[in-house]
Amino acid sequence: MTARSGRWIQQWDPEDETFWNRTGERIARRNLLFSVLSEHIGFSIWTMWSVLVLFMGPEYGLTPADKFLLTSMVTLVGAVVRVPYTFAVAVFGGRNWTIVSAGLLLVPTVAAFAVMEPGTSFTTFLLVGLLAGIGGGNFASSMTNINAFFPLRKKGWALGLNAGGGNIGVPVIQLVALAIIGASGGPRVLLGLYIPLIVVAAVLAALYMDNLASVKNDTGAAKDAARDPHTWIMSFLYIGTFGSFIGYSFAFGQVLQNQFDRTPLEAAYVTFVGPLLGSLIRPLGGRLADRYGGARITLWNFVAMGVATAVLIAASMERSLALFTVAFVGLFVLTGLGNGSTYKMIPGIFQAKAQALGLEGEAAAAYGRRLSGASMGLIGAVGALGGVGINLAFRQSFLSYGSGTGAFAAFLACYAVCFAVTWAVYLRRPAVRPAGDTPATEKKPQLSYAEV
Repeated sequence: MTARSGRWIQQWDPEDETFWNRTGERIARRNLLFSVLSEHIGFSIWTMWSVLVLFMGPEYGLTPADKFLLTSMVTLVGAVVRVPYTFAVAVFGGRNWTIVSAGLLLVPTVAAFAVMEPGTSFTTFLLVGLLAGIGGGNFASSMTNINAFFPLRKKGWALGLNAGGGNIGVPVIQLVALAIIGASGGPRVLLGLYIPLIVVAAVLAALYMDNLASVKNDTGAAKDAARDPHTWIMSFLYIGTFGSFIGYSFAFGQVLQNQFDRTPLEAAYVTFVGPLLGSLIRPLGGRLADRYGGARITLWNFVAMGVATAVLIAASMERSLALFTVAFVGLFVLTGLGNGSTYKMIPGIFQAKAQALGLEGEAAAAYGRRLSGASMGLIGAVGALGGVGINLAFRQSFLSYGSGTGAFAAFLACYAVCFAVTWAVYLRRPAVRPAGDTPATEKKPQLSYAEV
């Protein structure tokens, strides 16, 4: 049975199929739904400056380099706050922290509403933009929370759906902005629409979500996750997938404006398509990883990302807007697919390590949940830093060459390295020793990562 006190669930064992089928799945799905809603709005607030800069014409006095710097710093804050947000779930409870983190989104939204007008200094815009970074933290706390609700066999789908529903916050705010620009509205109209939505998300979390008592604060888990090489390997791979997604989400509209002379309305007509498709396909990436193995899907996804980037370089050099747009949207789709497959790998890796250490049943599941939950914050934070790098690369490329071609060449090299790392660590051999294991005369269990 599920023992419950207030909004706290005292006993939770999703790996028990009887429990899962009787009560666990219904509760987990309900928490997933309202977690997605809060995370969705968090992504919208985090990426709202990718939209606001489209409103900021010559009267604002900002150069393209200023705008890329602004969006880079917003991305940076969103990456950094993911670490404390991850561990806030264990301290306050998943439901309680969702209420708090949703309510905090009012701060950057109201602040942007107050300063969004010509004549405001770049420093003020930068400081207010930094506040929006807290929206990026909602992803980390949401993923850590939902990871604890679902059994391993369902994690790829659940985490993919949770993240995909959150990622859709990016194209949604861009679509809303398109409608407002088309209706000759201003940026304050956009911000005003989101203020009541934030309140609704916090209230619904309070009414319908739960805390899991089994998810206790464990600083030892954070230290163990930080010491494990796989945490940092997966962080690097996540730079290639999610870092690309969030970086391109901030930069796509600006690249269209600066390289192809698109107006704000023309850019807005296209900007939302890539993030929308990339978000929608993320659960499919998790589902494919559940079936075929996350490492295999991730490996070939990096191949496809490299091909799409090579096409972008050619389109950029030929100044072909149509080819450039199609290739960029295709690259967005691939980032979403890779997001789902890489996040599926995380719990699978630590579950496999638990089995290699001789743990079985609930003990193995608990070990996997403990380390995968702790590592997700670090992986999500480092991965999001890829978005900072992408915007800084575009800034430098436009300053040096007047186009994004140089940046795309750097991204192509990065995807090649990601491919090599995925193959070498997770697919090169059918079995490898657990991380930290040392050769000994006594045979130890071999650990296969090909199916994670």
